[in-house]
Parts: sequence; C-alpha cells; structure tokens
Amino acid sequence: MGYCQEIAERIKGGERIDADTARRLYDRPLTELTAAANGLRKYFCGQGFDICTIINARSGKCSENCKFCAQSSFYHTGAEEYPMMGTDEIVRAAVNDAAKGVLRFSIVTSGRRLRPVDVEHVCGTIRAIHAETDIQVCASIGLCDKDQFETMKAAGLTRFHCNLETSRRFFPEICTTHTYDQKIESLKAARAAGLSLCCGGIMGLGETVKDRIDMAIEIRELGVRSVPVNFLNPIPGTPFEKNRALSDEERLRIVAVYRFINPEASIRLAGGRGLIADKGRACFESGANAVISGDMLTTAGYTIDSDMALIRELGYKTEIWNG
Repeated sequence: MGYCQEIAERIKGGERIDADTARRLYDRPLTELTAAANGLRKYFCGQGFDICTIINARSGKCSENCKFCAQSSFYHTGAEEYPMMGTDEIVRAAVNDAAKGVLRFSIVTSGRRLRPVDVEHVCGTIRAIHAETDIQVCASIGLCDKDQFETMKAAGLTRFHCNLETSRRFFPEICTTHTYDQKIESLKAARAAGLSLCCGGIMGLGETVKDRIDMAIEIRELGVRSVPVNFLNPIPGTPFEKNRALSDEERLRIVAVYRFINPEASIRLAGGRGLIADKGRACFESGANAVISGDMLTTAGYTIDSDMALIRELGYKTEIWNG
C-alpha cells in the first residue's frame, strides 16, 4: 500500500491530517495522490455532485482593495458597474437555472457589507425565488453580523459564502481594507445563525504550498461544507495581472490535497476553470465533486448544459450535498 492510500485509510477511520502530513501528500507522485483522493471522494460523498450558479447582483465600485479583483474601486479594469439588481431580474435568473437542473443559486454583491435597506431587498428577493422554485438560495454579501444572518435565514437563505482567499500569513499581501479575522467572524456568525458555510480561496496569488494547506485546515476547523477552489484569472489593471498561471499538475495537486484535508466537504471548482483545457475533468477525477457553473462574476465560465453533460459522462448524479 502506497503512502497516499495509507493516509486515506486512516482518514476513513476518522483521523484528520495535520499540515505536515498534507505537505508530504502534496509531493507524492501525481497519479498515486489523485487516485487516493478520488477514492476518498467516493467513500465520503459517493457519486453525488453539487452544482450551483451565481448572479452578480451588484457590480463594481467596491471599497475593498483585494489585489485580484476586477470590481475594486482601487483599480481600473473596465469591469461593469451597476447598482443592486431588481428582484424580478434575479428571480428570472434563478428560475431559468433551476429549470436546467441547477441545485443552488447564489446572490453575490460587491462591497464590504450590506446596508439595512439592502438586507431587506435581499430578503424579499429570497422569498420571491422560493415562491417560484425550490432551488437552494445562497449569498455572498460581504461582512455581516448574526442578526442580519438570522433575518436572511428566516427569509429562506440556506448558505453563506465568504472566501478566506489565502492563509492568515499571506492575507495582508492580498488585502488591507479588511482583515482575515473579520472574515472569520462573519463565517462564525453565519454558522451561529444556522446557515451552512461555503468558504475557499484563490490559488495563484503568489502564495506558497504551505499557505494553501494552512487555509484548507482553517476552513476545516470552521466546519465548512463547501470549499470553492478558484484559480487566479489575472485581470488586466489589477496588481496581479502578471501573475504566473498555475500548471494543470499544480491544480490537480491542490484539489487532491484539499480532499484529504476536508474529506466530507464538497470540493468545488469555481473561478478560473476556463483556464483548464479539459474543463476540469481531471479535477473531477481527483477529488472534486462540485462546481460553479455558468459565468463567474466578471469572467466567462462554461454553460450549464455543457457542465450537465460532463457530469453525466463522468457518472455523477446531481444532488444537494452537505446541507
């Protein structure tokens, strides 16, 4: 039995690995690593596959200086700018995606946090979506407190998304207008309000392998159910526009090790999947079992129809996974 399979068997028995073990796994032969990670996915998640879409409900003019983001007001990227969409427009998108078999629909807004009037609008929109379809509604709405989360949960919100983006050590190199701890506080407040959590990061910001592993362990400790793995798509006009693109092998290693660290979670391919020639197929055979389909916030993705075809071809079954 190889090292990766030995660790996988220990994980099946209830062990959760530390950072040193994860780093040793990261450096193992690729086929050994990905095969064992795929075995863990099958053991903990079966053939279930979680598919979601997002809508950029408020775009641009963001007060935060995240160095990767096209929507930051600190940079000149030409990204589209508009205020909060109306309820009808958001509902139409949710109903359309649900009709194509999408399981989750996330309302995403630019900016640091929502004003009270925005919370009221989001709540009304969530209720309107549920009046038309039974799709699960998630939200990525900046930094919120427990009272706001409880209000939105009462309206029908099921999951809150907030990426840590990278490790605690490296985060100050990414953003200085809010802190790592503020993100964690919002995630804990959402969990205390009874929402499930979606939290991941972006790979290719200039972080080390240790940063990637440390973030994954922090995510596990937060009890996260859905872990988006984004690959940086360098946006002209941002400070990271000339960052080196990750290789396909690096992407596979990240996905596989994230499965080892978070064996029961949905490991979700998200932004930057369009940079992968095979649409992420190899990642879906290396531990990933979820995807954000359709367009991302400011970049194009793959269509829902093409993703559904790929899911069926790989033998997966779309289903809500992990609440």
